[in-house]
Amino acid sequence: MMIQVKCLSVYHWAIIFFCLVMGGCASRPPAEALAVGQGIARHALRYKGIPYRYGGASPRGFDCSGLVYYVHRKHGLNVPRTAEDQWEKAEEVDDDELYPGDLLFFRLPKRAWWNLFGLRKNWHVGIYVGQNRFVHAPSTGKRVRVDTFAGFWREYFKGAGRYWW
Repeated sequence: MMIQVKCLSVYHWAIIFFCLVMGGCASRPPAEALAVGQGIARHALRYKGIPYRYGGASPRGFDCSGLVYYVHRKHGLNVPRTAEDQWEKAEEVDDDELYPGDLLFFRLPKRAWWNLFGLRKNWHVGIYVGQNRFVHAPSTGKRVRVDTFAGFWREYFKGAGRYWW
């Protein structure tokens, strides 16, 4: 009894090589893109301590989406102005594939009477800085700060997105 072994052609080896290379690229952004994401995260951290300001999108005061908008524009990236629009337009990212510079989106609980009528959407966004932490402008009376992506924030997590790759 004779067993026949077929050899793969150069064409088949090329396809296998291409799939292996592309599969590796899909799981991790290229170094240049990672540098942009890290730059966004570092830039956002500069604004720790800046007061929250509803509608604010400058170092005089930020709301959550204003911080994202301002920092991304400083890196030549156009993002929408509101957290809800940022969520809708961002490239979706799995939360186990987060890199510095990615955006974390939250749907917060409705606490005030006007929220019962849908007058406020309760979207919130922050910039992931690595090590399970993110920087954001939390709310009125508070300042831009770093929080851990756990507990309350994990409970109300909607998803992650990216603009830098």
